Amino acid sequence: MHWFGSAALAVCGVLAFAAISKLRSVGGFARSIEGYRIFPDRMAPVLARVVIAAELLSAVLLVVPPLRVWGAVLAAGLFGAFLTGMISVLRRGMRVDCGCFRAAEKIGVGSVVRTAVLFVLAVLAGLAGDAPVGPVHALLAAVLVAAVFGLSGLLKAPSYGPAPGAVLEIGTDVATFADGGDRVLFAYISPLCGHCRLMLPEFGAAARKLPVVLLSNGEPDEVRDYLDRQGISLPLVTGPDVFDANNVPGPPYAVVTTGTGVVLSHGGANRPEQLAGLLAEAGN
Repeated sequence: MHWFGSAALAVCGVLAFAAISKLRSVGGFARSIEGYRIFPDRMAPVLARVVIAAELLSAVLLVVPPLRVWGAVLAAGLFGAFLTGMISVLRRGMRVDCGCFRAAEKIGVGSVVRTAVLFVLAVLAGLAGDAPVGPVHALLAAVLVAAVFGLSGLLKAPSYGPAPGAVLEIGTDVATFADGGDRVLFAYISPLCGHCRLMLPEFGAAARKLPVVLLSNGEPDEVRDYLDRQGISLPLVTGPDVFDANNVPGPPYAVVTTGTGVVLSHGGANRPEQLAGLLAEAGN
């Protein structure tokens, strides 16, 4: 049990780094929480602050021997909640930001394995009790953290979306939407997607620069009625296979093609900056 103090220091370091990283962009972390689509969007800002506060509190408790067990319990609860959310996202076939640290990272096998290992380390930290820790424990903690992140880095997330250079399959000729131009933006949406509603004005604004077509697997009349309520009159293509035909994990998702449908760039479009990046990548 004496050596379980290294697990406590490792978990403390990870939580402190995660919390400080999120503090640099609390709004960005809140948007990542929205992307999980587990809680109502209006709760995301509050949840973001609660999670950050809990991470900081747990990190502090873990370095105070008499309070270490409570820090470990809180850490295990956090990692357990994170793990549950990630598995839920993967089971729904979604491709969203992890929100784990400041750097953008999609939820995948690597992030799930890393979180599961951190959960185990949090449990071991609780078993350390109030045993003192020293330099050797700190060194072993650094090794543990490096091993955890190294392992997760080796487990790459599967690729999604149409491959660059492939022809986008939408059940009709892309050229009919190009208006003679050399770029077309296809935006995958759903009336059930909160992020889609927020991004619709961005797609509308992009239509001032290039043709924009909305894609959905919903019923045509229902989707069009939803768009009318949002004040959006962009062209719409619907069909049960518009997502699966191009390996698109879930909305909002954007694909930029040439005027003949050749894919230039693609990716999730939860935020305006993501859409701007895809357009820039496609040379628009």
